[in-house]
Amino acid sequence: MFAFIFSFINGLRFGQEHITPATWVVLGLLGLLSTVSWAALLMKWLLLRRTERANRRFLRQFHESPHPLAIYLTKEQTEMSPLYYLYHAAAKDLAFHLVGEEEPGRSFSARLQGAGRISPSQMSTVQNSMERAVGSAALKLEMRLGFVATVISIAPLLGVLGTLLGLLEVFAVQAGGGGPATLAESVCTALLSSIAAVAVVIPSLAGYNLVVGRIRYLIVRMDNFAAELSGIFDRQFVDHRKVEESLPSLGSLGAPAMPVPGTTTGTSRHPLVTKT
Repeated sequence: MFAFIFSFINGLRFGQEHITPATWVVLGLLGLLSTVSWAALLMKWLLLRRTERANRRFLRQFHESPHPLAIYLTKEQTEMSPLYYLYHAAAKDLAFHLVGEEEPGRSFSARLQGAGRISPSQMSTVQNSMERAVGSAALKLEMRLGFVATVISIAPLLGVLGTLLGLLEVFAVQAGGGGPATLAESVCTALLSSIAAVAVVIPSLAGYNLVVGRIRYLIVRMDNFAAELSGIFDRQFVDHRKVEESLPSLGSLGAPAMPVPGTTTGTSRHPLVTKT
C-alpha cells in the first residue's frame, strides 16, 4: 500500500517537472472551476445550516403560540426561515378572507374575533398561496447549484482535452525520433490532466449530492408544514356545513292547467256559480 502511494507521488512529481504550457492551461482551468464550485457549495451549506436553525426557532414559536394567527398579529418575523414566509403568505390570504384586510391594524384583532368562517373555495386560495410559497423557497434554495453541476460535467471533458493534447505531443515525439525518456515525459504529462479532472470531480460531486440532499429535506419539511397548517386553518376557520337547498321557482314547477272559457265539465263547486 505504501509502495503504491510512494510510486504515485513520484509519478506526479515527475510529471510536474515536465508539464507543457497547454497542460498548465488545462490544470489552471480545473483549479479555478474547483475553487469556485467549492466556494458555492460552502456558502450554500452555511446557508442551509442557518435556514434549519431558523426553521426550528419558528416552529417552536408557532407550536407555543395560543392562536394560529398570533405570530401574524404580533408581526414577529423569523429571518432566514422558509417556514415563516410560508406561514405569513397563508395567514395574509386567510386574514383577507376573514376581515377583508391583509395587514393587521389596530382593530384587526377585534374584527377577527367577530369574523365568521370562510368557505372551502376560499380556503383553496389559501392553499394555493402556500404552494406558491413552497415553490419560491425551493427556487431560492437551489440557486447557484446549476453552476456546480456544470463544473462537474465540464471537468472530465477538460481532463480528456488535456490528455489528448498530451497524446499529440507523444506522437510528435515519436515522429521526431525521441528516446524512451522523452516519451515517458510526454505520457506522464498527458495523464496529469485526467488525474486532475478526477480530483476535481469526485469531491465536487460528493459535496453537490450532500447539499442537494439537505435541500430536498427542507422542501419536504415545507410540504409537511404546509399540510399541517392547512389542516389547522381548515378546522378552525372553514365552514363545511352544507348550504340548504333553496325552494324551486314557480317556473320550474310548471303552470297549472286552466279550463277553457265557455266549457263546463260537471257541476261547478264555486259558490258564486249557479247553473241555469
